[in-house]
Amino acid sequence: MIPRLKEKYDNEVVPALMEKFGYKNIMEVPKLEKIVINMGVGEAKDNSKVLDSAMADIQLITGQKPILTKAKKSVANFKLRENMPIGCKVTLRKGQMFEFADKLISIALPRVRDFRGISDKSFDGRGNYALGIKEQLIFPEVEYDKIDKVRGMDIIFVTSAKTDEEARELLRFLGMPFAQ
Repeated sequence: MIPRLKEKYDNEVVPALMEKFGYKNIMEVPKLEKIVINMGVGEAKDNSKVLDSAMADIQLITGQKPILTKAKKSVANFKLRENMPIGCKVTLRKGQMFEFADKLISIALPRVRDFRGISDKSFDGRGNYALGIKEQLIFPEVEYDKIDKVRGMDIIFVTSAKTDEEARELLRFLGMPFAQ
C-alpha cells in the first residue's frame, strides 16, 4: 500500500517545486528523507518503568520499535551518570515515514488544543524542521485511560533541501499547517 502522501509528493509536489525554484532536473527537487521521533524521559534515572511505558507509547504511535538513548556525559546537578538510559527514539523512512507524516498532518495536529498552525521558524538553517508536541494524547492510537503520565516528544523532519526556504515550501506542499 502506497501512502496517500507519497502519491501527492510524486504527482503534485515535485512539479510544483520544479516550477517554483526553476530546477532543471527532477533529482534536484528536495525530498523528505526521514522523520525522527524523540522522547526524552528525565524521570527514567529514578524509575526505569517510566521509560518502558514511554517506549510502549512511541511504539504504538509509530508502529516501529524504539531504541534507547543514553546520557553522553555525567552531569552532577541532574544526578545523571554517563550511559544512563534517559529516553528513546524512532527513525522512520520510506513508507512508514509518509504514513506517519500523513497521520500527523491530517489527524493529530488538528486535535491540539487552541491549534492555529505550527511555527515556520523552527528550521535549522540546513533544511530540517523540528516540531515539539506537549502530549502524546493527540494521536488516535493512544488511549487516555491507558497512559500513566502525559509526555511530550520532538519530531524532526529531515529533508534533502539546501535552504530553509526550499524545505518550508516542500513541507507546505505536503500539507504542513504553518501559522499565517
